[in-house]
Amino acid sequence: MDYNNQPVAPLTFKEAVTRVFNKYAQFNGRASRAEFWWFMLFCVIVGFIFGILTSISSVFAYISYLFNLAVFIPVLAVSWRRLHDIDKAGGWWFINFVPLVGFIIFIIWCAKPGVPQANRFGEVPAN
Repeated sequence: MDYNNQPVAPLTFKEAVTRVFNKYAQFNGRASRAEFWWFMLFCVIVGFIFGILTSISSVFAYISYLFNLAVFIPVLAVSWRRLHDIDKAGGWWFINFVPLVGFIIFIIWCAKPGVPQANRFGEVPAN
């Protein structure tokens, strides 16, 4: 029996966020699509909540700035690892600085499935 093709439980929102924070500044290895997109969703939700709270009190703007500082490195690291999963060097993250087109290309890359076997950046991510 080939155990390599056994189904794997999908990565949950909580597991993905926890995994990214546990790998806070780890730029080596690979990140699955689920890990990347769940963490991006977490950042968007928290940002949206801070946006609403900031309209109530400007104090929340400062807390929002602190949150953005706290997640900058994890966002960069998980993005770097996501690029590794599609067999691209993490330095391609800087394509985001190319106006409009760069961000679109980056989003398309992040939506692509990862390489289904080990590549130069490591083994296939758990999920």
